[in-house]
Amino acid sequence: MPRIVRCSLIQACNVASIDQPLAEVKRAMMEKHEAYIAQAAAAGSQITCLQEIFYGPYFCAEQQTRWYDFTEPIPDGPTVKRMQELARQHHMAIIVPIYEIESEGVFYNTAAVIDKTGKYLGKYRKTHIPHVAPGFWEKFYFRPGNLGYPTFDLGFVRIGVYICYDRHFPEGARALGLNGAEIVFNPSATVAGLSEHLWKIEQPAHAVANGYFIAAINRVGIEAPWNIGQFYGTSYFCNPRGQIVAEASRETDEVLTADLDLDQIKEVRQTWQFFRDRRPDTYADLVKP
Repeated sequence: MPRIVRCSLIQACNVASIDQPLAEVKRAMMEKHEAYIAQAAAAGSQITCLQEIFYGPYFCAEQQTRWYDFTEPIPDGPTVKRMQELARQHHMAIIVPIYEIESEGVFYNTAAVIDKTGKYLGKYRKTHIPHVAPGFWEKFYFRPGNLGYPTFDLGFVRIGVYICYDRHFPEGARALGLNGAEIVFNPSATVAGLSEHLWKIEQPAHAVANGYFIAAINRVGIEAPWNIGQFYGTSYFCNPRGQIVAEASRETDEVLTADLDLDQIKEVRQTWQFFRDRRPDTYADLVKP
């Protein structure tokens, strides 16, 4: 019997002014996403992934300590607790990317993973942190992740998470495959320009090299007052052959839902024996400083 998993990706524009109190910014985006999560559940989704730091704008366009107050602990913060309630209500796993505080002054760009019973399974912390002009000042906000490349057993599929800029690094993508990921979710916030050319090259290449599905999410719209460019959406699902099987619009909010046939993983891996033919004994230079 085919192993079919129905998944949803939510891409959305920010609806709040940054001049509002941060609690109001967060509340507006939470309300918006709760409606979209319900839409995904109504479509029969078993897993829904939200975009990078979904509950606000991409504030890394500026360097202001004000945004440190946007952090929450995981799993004991209000956003993860609310998402656990929604996961139980909709009987649907949810991947929740937020701005995490570990201790005062120690912050991470993190995604919490919640199963369909509402149980918190763990988290992935973004490993590769950009600091690139114009408008991607992430080292001001985030410490590099220190949890490695975990995968999470949802009972019916094992998933991994890679966040935005991570997608430029094939090493972590390979580690997720070796750790058993069948679907890798990549919540992102990226604008038109150089990255758009790479958007549909790098991640399908990861899917082919590792024989798994990719679920790539990007927000939409232009966020004032920074106006660093257009977040170009085009969230998509890619199969282990590197083929994009479903794609969202470039400019509008959307809940993209697709059925992923996990039997394709076995078929592709038995055809392309990349894991069998690896030569880790020759790769030592790759991990030299």
